[in-house]
Amino acid sequence: MTIPQDNWAGSTLLAPEMWAKIDTSWIDLSKVPGVVIDHQPAWSAMYIGSPSIAILPNGDYVASHDLFGGGSTFNEMGQTRLFTSSDRGKTWSRLPDLLGKFWGTLFVHRGNLYIIGARHRFGDTVIRRSTDGGRTWTDPVDGKSGLILHDRTHCAPQPVMIHNGRLWRAMEDVNGGNRWGRWFRTFMMSVPVDADLLDASNWTISNRLASDQKWADGRFNGWLEGNAVATPDGEVVNLLRTEISPEGGHVSRVHISADGKTATFDPEKDILDMPGGNKKFTIRFDPVSKHYWSLTNWVPPNITTHNPGGVRNTLVLICSKDLIHWTVRTVVLHHEDRNCHGFQYVDWVFDGDDIIAVSRTGYDDGIGGAHSAHDANLMTFHRVSNFRNLSWADSVVDPASLGVDVKTAQ
Repeated sequence: MTIPQDNWAGSTLLAPEMWAKIDTSWIDLSKVPGVVIDHQPAWSAMYIGSPSIAILPNGDYVASHDLFGGGSTFNEMGQTRLFTSSDRGKTWSRLPDLLGKFWGTLFVHRGNLYIIGARHRFGDTVIRRSTDGGRTWTDPVDGKSGLILHDRTHCAPQPVMIHNGRLWRAMEDVNGGNRWGRWFRTFMMSVPVDADLLDASNWTISNRLASDQKWADGRFNGWLEGNAVATPDGEVVNLLRTEISPEGGHVSRVHISADGKTATFDPEKDILDMPGGNKKFTIRFDPVSKHYWSLTNWVPPNITTHNPGGVRNTLVLICSKDLIHWTVRTVVLHHEDRNCHGFQYVDWVFDGDDIIAVSRTGYDDGIGGAHSAHDANLMTFHRVSNFRNLSWADSVVDPASLGVDVKTAQ
């Protein structure tokens, strides 16, 4: 590192440069579940966030994550790391970093790879395109090249859904209340499937809805990180992570008009139960089983807490026929400690009879582990094989140890 000399005039000579070699021999990732794609030590004050994954037309996988925390530049310029695998996730190699991208969702459309999200924390909404598998990207300098909204916006790696000839993507701004949760206003973005996705004029933006603390008997603390989903009746809805104290397990259902211009919500009818609904989740529809599926941070019955949003040490596979009634099928990942261990913000896609997923993971690394469950030190890859056939019996932990009676569990 270089030490500024300024106008030093004293008798002690300062070395203009110092070189340090970081000892990595103590790092031990052998106990981490899944395949480690990336590791960021907690001492760096940079933490792994926003994992996303996509499958390229040639079968290669591409995964991404960003960096947040005091050691990062997430407030001024997002930094996204990209990785690729040509052996179905067994090994990964790093691609060039992508600067000016935060909270990004990877998706493939008409043979090209895209990433959509914010420019930085609470920054512009931008989209970028890659024609070479994520090695190079377009630059969103204006409304014709990927700058969709010049605003204070927020999201996570939420799905991009195709329905009725349009791509749909949920988003929020932070122009609502004066505290986290309540300042998020949700809206829907959509664009024709045959349009230039980099041209902002092709996108339709709905009205923006703020939440109200008076909802849910005065316990509604906000919504965020919504999922664009088509109901069994063909209606587009936005299912949002929802903060209702003190319990978790709720989502909010915002209805979107067919033209994508109008979003509506009825607090008496549109607050629904969903296991793990107060942490970020991804919902996708499987045409084979005709079920909706998700991987969520369900809170087991044996845990009593006033902060369910912070319980992220258990990841379960859930499904639903109607987006209203959900069933926990199996426990995919679990660690008994919930302070420094977590499997969160999981993004995933179908891969035949399997689900492939990437996780923002807090786990032991031989050098102190994660700063906290929230401040993750790893991005990990996981394969949920034959997901449609899984049950409680396939769980990685005995469900009874979590307070589950499998005979009566739904």
